[in-house]
Amino acid sequence: MAYLTESNFNEADASHFTLNFCLFTDKNAGRLGCFGWLLVIISLLFIALTFPITLFLCVKIVKEYERAVIFRLGRIADRKPKGPGLFFVLPCTDNFVKVDLRTVSFDIPPQEILTKDSVTVSVDGVVYFRIHCPISAVANVSNAHSSTRLLAQTTLRNVLGTKNLAELLSDREGISVSMQEALDEATDPWGIKVERVEIKDVKLPQQLQRAMAAEAEASREARAKIIAAEGEMNASRALKEAALVIGEAPSALQLRYLQTLNAIAAEKNSTIIFPLPIDMMQGFMQKK
Repeated sequence: MAYLTESNFNEADASHFTLNFCLFTDKNAGRLGCFGWLLVIISLLFIALTFPITLFLCVKIVKEYERAVIFRLGRIADRKPKGPGLFFVLPCTDNFVKVDLRTVSFDIPPQEILTKDSVTVSVDGVVYFRIHCPISAVANVSNAHSSTRLLAQTTLRNVLGTKNLAELLSDREGISVSMQEALDEATDPWGIKVERVEIKDVKLPQQLQRAMAAEAEASREARAKIIAAEGEMNASRALKEAALVIGEAPSALQLRYLQTLNAIAAEKNSTIIFPLPIDMMQGFMQKK
């Protein structure tokens, strides 16, 4: 028999001893012990003596979307949850916890977040998740639903804190995917599968909204002025070409006058201004 002394018990031996102790504990985790089996046998005898009255206490039912995790003397009786349908429990030694496997959704309350470019915004969202391992959801966390809600709020703050305002407004899908991956990885030991995360609304401060609106309006006005200037330039080029064509044929100018008079007469105006060419007046001026 070897005794542990200060000379032969170093850090490596301590870690090896701790590992062996943990493995021994895990092997004995599912064992009830002599006293535990004695209580189980007494419970079975009690059921046999009071049958069929205890049948109503032993038979339990879980629905299709539910599973039951049975604890026998405080320990998980089976590594596989019971259900759906009928299952049996011992009235004196067993108790069970029902777990709902349906997808659950909840809203993330609006969070005041400071973006990477030092802009304060209010962001809210919605998370869809379900429990895929009932035993982990019962044994590893006290309240899986509440813990997931709190973790979703902190994850939203952490993810959006690394984004600037432009990315936040334009890349919502990418932010949702990164949040889903972070939540899914964090909640996997709890037996929870995060199916979807969506960003619902991004609220900007009023001053920032007015500044962005003024910037957008100025940009639209600048584009409108550029388009108007390009139109005037194209129109002047067309007028120049038309003037060159009319200059080659003087009679074309008279036809243009007649077309103008025809357009004015169609509008039923009481006053018609007739343009008189200066060339016609030169003859009278020379006679005088």
